[in-house]
Order: sequence, then C-alpha cells, then structure tokens
Amino acid sequence: MTMFAGRVAVSIAEIAASDWDACLPGEAENHAYFSACDGAAVASGVGLCCGAVVVTDPVGVAAVAPVFPFAYRFDTPLQGRARRWAEAAFRLVPGLAALRVLCVGSPYAERCHLGFAARLDATARAGAMEALLAALEDEARARGAHLVAFKDLAPREDAALAPMLRRAGFARLNSLPVATLDLPFADAEGYLASLSGATRKDIRRKLAKAGAVRIEHRIGIAGLEGQIDALYEATRARSSLDYGDLEVLPPGYFAAVGEALGERAVFALYFVGDTLAAFNLLLVEPDRVIDKFLGMRDPLAREHNLYAVSWMANVRFCLERAVGELQTGQTAYASKLRFGSRLVPSTIRFRHRNRLMQWLLARLSPWLSFDHLDPQLASSRTVSSPDR
Repeated sequence: MTMFAGRVAVSIAEIAASDWDACLPGEAENHAYFSACDGAAVASGVGLCCGAVVVTDPVGVAAVAPVFPFAYRFDTPLQGRARRWAEAAFRLVPGLAALRVLCVGSPYAERCHLGFAARLDATARAGAMEALLAALEDEARARGAHLVAFKDLAPREDAALAPMLRRAGFARLNSLPVATLDLPFADAEGYLASLSGATRKDIRRKLAKAGAVRIEHRIGIAGLEGQIDALYEATRARSSLDYGDLEVLPPGYFAAVGEALGERAVFALYFVGDTLAAFNLLLVEPDRVIDKFLGMRDPLAREHNLYAVSWMANVRFCLERAVGELQTGQTAYASKLRFGSRLVPSTIRFRHRNRLMQWLLARLSPWLSFDHLDPQLASSRTVSSPDR
C-alpha cells in the first residue's frame, strides 16, 4: 500500500516549481504566479499571504494546493444596506464577528488550485486526499482555526471531491459563479452576430462614439507600475461590492506578476491622448484567456466607453490566437451576461471543528451563500446546483 504524508508549508517557495506545475499543468496561475503574489504581500505588508499544503509518497510530490489563513467575517457575503446593519451589530459584539479559517485556495485566484500528480490512479488520489485532509486538520488545530474550507471549487473538481468531503464532515456553500465567454467564432463579427439585436446595436454605438482610443498590448509595465496600481485601487473603491480582505491586492502585485509570468501575462493598455485611461491584466493559457483585473480612470473611461472597447478588444485578442474561452471573473454579472457569457458555478466546502457549530452553519448555508446575497444574482437561482 502506498504511504502518503501531508504537511502545510509556510511558503509555496518551499515546493519545487517543477513539482507544483506538474500537478497543475497548463495553468497561468502557476507556481510563479502564486510566488509573485506572496512576495508582493510579504514585501508590502498588505494582502493575505499564502502557504501550501503538499502531499508526498515514495516517488515524490503527489498533491499540492495553496493555503491561506484569514479571519472570515460573517457579514462578508452581505452588501449595501445589509452590510452596514451587520457592521453596526458586530461593533457591539466584536468577538462574535469573525471565524478563524484555514482556507485551501488563494485570495488571488477564482478557483481552488488543488492538483494531483498525473501518475496517481483514482485509489491513489483518494489516499493522497486523506493525507491532505489530515495535514489540514493538524494545522488548523495548531493555529486554533475554527474552520477548514476549500475556496471556489470548480464543478468538475467539486464533483470528484464531494463524496470524500461529505464523509469527512464538510458542508457545501455556493460561492460566486465565474463568468465565462465561449468564442467558437471565426472573427469579431461572428461573435457580434451571436448577440441579441439590441445588444449588438448598443456595442456598435458605443464603439463608434468612443473616439480616439489607442490600445497597446505589453509584456511588463516598466514605468507604469504606479499608475496601474492607482487605477485598480480607484476602480475597486468605486465598486458597490465589498468582499473585504478577499479582494485586496498588495501594492506591487501587477509588476510582480508581469515579471514572474513573462509572455503569459499581457497588459492591455488604453490611452486617450497620452493619458492611461484603463488597463486589463490578461493571463494567457493555450485554450483560455483570464481577464484578471480591470482598472479605469473616471470620468475619462465613461466618456470613451472603455468597458465596451476593452470587452471587444479582449474578444479580438482571443480570436486572433484561436483561444476559445474568455474568463471574466466574479463581478459585474449583468453586463457579462448581456454580452453572451455563461455562469460557471463555484463551490465552497467547509467544516467547523466544533460539531454543534458545524450542524448550525450547514443549515444556515443556503442563506449565507455568496450567490444568494450578491445583488446581481439574488433574483436568479440558475447558477446554483444541488449537492451530489
């Protein structure tokens, strides 16, 4: 019988890049990406720092995943007026406002990067997963964490892990879905033809009225680091949504990721005259482009319809490279759905180390789900799927 051993490493850097990337092949959010994120967080003292859980067997590394500890506030999924009410209530009982969580996944990724060595069959994967869960339990106990959670499991990964996680006592919570645009088109005109007449007309009108916008695609952002950091922060500050520490980027994130990923990190820059009016960070994979972050300078961006301009530029970027999928993230669903995206469900699996609290949280989970409380998704249950 193969013997597996799991441990939680303080830093992803403790694991060889070749071993990590072999367990998660083809990912732009790879060992270099997570190392860059962690390096920026450590250097700036801002943002959440990640370690890793790693499982080994006599052959070598069998499984890996990023891990981060954080304090989960009960009001994190709430938005708008409900958030303000919750903040007022929690000020009265601050000790009850948050749970200490050991989370599998990354605050800098929209899915849980849990990977296994390709040489493992189904039985061996189950053994590696048991060792991984045991290592997480030991670490949670040592840290005094209340919860162990798997953040943003994609549908295929969640279906594969659900039976084992249920047996281990994990409950299910819907996370925010990930907007994805399929692009089986020969060109941008083919894409536009797939949209409703009203949407197609609206996009064409906005592009026509955009005025003179110069678009550059760059590898690296030397000389623009400060502007890009500021554009992102200004855009985040204007957002009506707030998910706390889970959406905070450390200063220097964009420069660090650009340097670490090289040609796999492309910055789409939008200039009006000599002014940088907007940017996209695009992470490029063979079959997918991840539209990672967008930053805009208002009111210049609104005056030049840069959301529509950048959307169509990203569509063309994918089509020119025969990439069939544009992943556009977990916010601004209304526009993304109107522009043809579909919503891919995302799941959180969690276990409180106190059985009574686990029983209570499991029963409250339908009302605590992120997709249930997001203002743009509250009226739609189509992104939810029953536990299997």
